[in-house]
Amino acid sequence: MKLYTYFRSSAAYRVRIALNLKGLAYDAIPVHLLRGGGEHLKDEYTRLNPSGLVPTFQDDYITLTQSMAILEYLEDEHPDVPLLPKDAMGRARVREIAQIIACDIHPVNNLRVLRYLVDDLGLSEDVKKQWYRHWLVGGLEILEKHLARDPSAGPLCHGYLPTIADCCLVPQVFNAQRHGIDVSVYPNIARINAACVEIPAFVAAHPSNQPDAE
Repeated sequence: MKLYTYFRSSAAYRVRIALNLKGLAYDAIPVHLLRGGGEHLKDEYTRLNPSGLVPTFQDDYITLTQSMAILEYLEDEHPDVPLLPKDAMGRARVREIAQIIACDIHPVNNLRVLRYLVDDLGLSEDVKKQWYRHWLVGGLEILEKHLARDPSAGPLCHGYLPTIADCCLVPQVFNAQRHGIDVSVYPNIARINAACVEIPAFVAAHPSNQPDAE
């Protein structure tokens, strides 16, 4: 298995957590998003991943370029350490939480969006930061409400074992904290994150523990 990754990419961070939880060995191939105008935009990489994003995952004869598809593939191919509940309602709920993060919160705070705001629209760094905080804080508030109202939320997003939802939540919290957002005002998010970051698989996946960390 190969994972083309960038240490601070939250999408790549999700996949690293899942691989670690399942005990799967892989080769991490760093793709720097800032150096030289962005290694992810070079022809060598876009031939592999036309989207020009990270992560890219390769296993035998398949190449996948979306983190959520990679997580589902790992779940199907390596079910011994499940990251989805067995029951249909539980699986749907975990996917719902994961998609609130991966589809609603993360995309508008992606590096390419933030770059467009500054480089193409000419917005200032201060306005860019306001944009980032507006969408991230609003998304966290919604996520907190979902977690608060669901009785199946235990120590983690769904009960007592890590799921795909936790793989998504922890990287998003890392991004929020890196930008000075106080997540303690979201008690369920803070509680779940605090429990997850003590798990060895999450520790090993942390950006500071990657070979390309800066």
